Amino acid sequence: MSPVQLVGIAAGAVIAMMLVLWLISLRTNNASIVDPGWAAGLVLIAGLYAIFGDGYWLRSTILAAMVGLWGIRLALYLIRTRIIGHPEEGRYQELRRQWKTNLPIKFLIFFQFQAILDIVLSVVFYFAMTNASTQLGAFEIAGVVLWLVAVAGESLADAQLHRFKQDPANKGKTCQVGLWHYSRHPNFFFEWLIWVSYALYAMGSPGGAWGWLSPALMLYFVTNVTGIPATEAQALRSRGDEYRKYQQTTSAFFPWPPKKQH
Repeated sequence: MSPVQLVGIAAGAVIAMMLVLWLISLRTNNASIVDPGWAAGLVLIAGLYAIFGDGYWLRSTILAAMVGLWGIRLALYLIRTRIIGHPEEGRYQELRRQWKTNLPIKFLIFFQFQAILDIVLSVVFYFAMTNASTQLGAFEIAGVVLWLVAVAGESLADAQLHRFKQDPANKGKTCQVGLWHYSRHPNFFFEWLIWVSYALYAMGSPGGAWGWLSPALMLYFVTNVTGIPATEAQALRSRGDEYRKYQQTTSAFFPWPPKKQH
């Protein structure tokens, strides 16, 4: 299958999936479903590349398993903690207030932007999953090891935050325990590290250096666009001075010992 056909099939599938999720969001009046949809879209693309790509089956299967386990865990976590039995997340309520008019069309564009982002980010999967060489090397091994560390870190951060929120005594407070003592967003940090592991894995394939585009884009979007800025704006609206104090002492992204207040 030609590169254009392969990417076209993957793009069409994820665009169609996001269209369906947008229709569901209109019916439920909850755009938060876009977040697990973003993760599921990457799983879908990786699966299609593994099935229809011309790469060595073992290399493709290992990477597809890595993406699948990460993406499905993340999607299910988001559905459980932000969708089922929960109101629309504050970030999307704020978008509704800012956009005011033509909300269905604006959210359609937003959902489809997430599909396009999935397609661009999946460049890191493409090179490994079209590599026909039957030799697996040090880059693939290093990528798998780093992926295991990163998934464990992200899972731990999510579990610590969920446990904190489940305690009624913590209602309206900021989680500062465990990994959250060293980073305001350890879940984002380890998610980015997962993308670094994919890029490292792709380095074992011709053209794999292009895969570093994916973690670079993830770092930019998480730290400047849809990740930390929107999350912190919502935290400041809901927790005010307590969160401002947390900002002053704790690293925004990379885990680091907190500053001592004088």
